Amino acid sequence: MLQELKIGKTTAWDVNYVAFDYYAEYLPHQKKFDLLGMGKHGVLRIPPEMVDPVNRHILALQTNMQVLAYNKRLVPENTTPATYEDMLKPEYKGKKFATDVRPRAVAALVPAWGLEKVLVYAKKLAAQEPIWTRGDTRTLPLMTGGEIPMNLGLNYKGYLRFKEKDVQDVLAVKILEPVPVRLTEAEGVSATAQNPYAGLLWLEFQAGPEAQAILDKVDRAASHLTAGTFHEKATRGKKLSLLGWEHYPQMGRYEEEVVKAFGFPRADK
Repeated sequence: MLQELKIGKTTAWDVNYVAFDYYAEYLPHQKKFDLLGMGKHGVLRIPPEMVDPVNRHILALQTNMQVLAYNKRLVPENTTPATYEDMLKPEYKGKKFATDVRPRAVAALVPAWGLEKVLVYAKKLAAQEPIWTRGDTRTLPLMTGGEIPMNLGLNYKGYLRFKEKDVQDVLAVKILEPVPVRLTEAEGVSATAQNPYAGLLWLEFQAGPEAQAILDKVDRAASHLTAGTFHEKATRGKKLSLLGWEHYPQMGRYEEEVVKAFGFPRADK
């Protein structure tokens, strides 16, 4: 998508996703609509908090948060870690839990802890010799099958989707604090959009209560900035590590630094 944006071949798309991994590369290829200004002045019914205050033509429509999931038959609830630091205890060393090689949960702790502390933690976490996995879709069936006792960093909404199929009721989650909460589904109107104002109305609709209610019901994906949504209620009163607009453009770099701290073999460039 990014390559097609760069050569102007995306005329069929009015709105496009803006991935944090290459955030700065997307920005020149979006129309410079002032979504923040229009939201503040009521031109569009868009909550201003959803809009990047620096790059005012981009907004994030959804939220993700990371949790600790576990197999209740293998790990009784009273023996599960209560904090992130607990994951470093000797009893959790040696394939006792899994974590993703794409370290969303660990990298999303940067807002609360700072990058230096996160990298120290990442090195200690890797020294625990976890089971390295990739993707919630692959990991969750292994958990229900008893091959993975615990997993640090699953998307809560991904867990909930899978939990509906957990007919044996073997899975459970624990929300560790600070809770890694990430703005997601950043979108903007493409610079080559054939219907740019329809694109604006589509963004307004997605940010509004009707679409947020649909996202909440179908996928538990609505923004924590929308009152009454699953994510808003799940994080209410908890200490958060909020990957908001100050950090969203840096998330790709945070993840890269954490991967280095994990110590995986790297090919020479």
